[in-house]
Amino acid sequence: MGRALVLNATYEPLCVVSARRALVLVLKHKAELVDQNGGMFRSERAAHPVPSVIRLKYFVKVPYRARASLSRRAVFVRDHFECQYCGSTAENVDHVIPRSRGGTHTWENVVAACKRCNTRKEDRLPKEAGMRLRSKPSVPRERIWIIVAVGRVDPKWEPYLVPLGAAARAEAAPSLAPA
Repeated sequence: MGRALVLNATYEPLCVVSARRALVLVLKHKAELVDQNGGMFRSERAAHPVPSVIRLKYFVKVPYRARASLSRRAVFVRDHFECQYCGSTAENVDHVIPRSRGGTHTWENVVAACKRCNTRKEDRLPKEAGMRLRSKPSVPRERIWIIVAVGRVDPKWEPYLVPLGAAARAEAAPSLAPA
C-alpha cells in the first residue's frame, strides 16, 4: 500500500515506514494522521485512510549525526544522476583527486561521472585532463537519507522535508511585516 513519513512531535522527519506500520501507530494512539494518500485500509467493521504522513504524539530524542553516510547511491542522488563534468547521465563515481594521489573517499572528493568522462580523466586531476567540475562537491545538507532509503519522495512529504531554518524563516516572515 505504500510508505509513510514519520515526523517527530516537533514535525522533524524521523524515518519512513510502511503504510501498515504507520496505521498501527495511529490506531495505538502513538501518532496522529497528518496526511493520507487517498487509499483505504478496510476490515470487516471499519475503514481507515492509508497514512502518507504521521506525527508522533511524544518527542523522540535522535542521536546527532554529523554527516550523511557516503554511498554510491547517495552520491548519485546528491548530483541528480548527472555527470559533474559534462552533464550527461552518470554511471560511475569519480574521485576528483585520485586516491592514488592522496585523495580521500569523502563527500568533498567524490562526484558522479559518466563512463566517457571517467575514462577520459583516468588517474589525473581534472585540470590535467582539461576538464572542469560543474559544481563543487560538498556534504549534502538536505534530508538526503529519505531519498536514498526510499528511492523517491512523495510530493505530500515535501513540506516536511524543508530545512528547519527555512521553515522557521517562512513562518516568521509574515509576522515581521509591517501592519
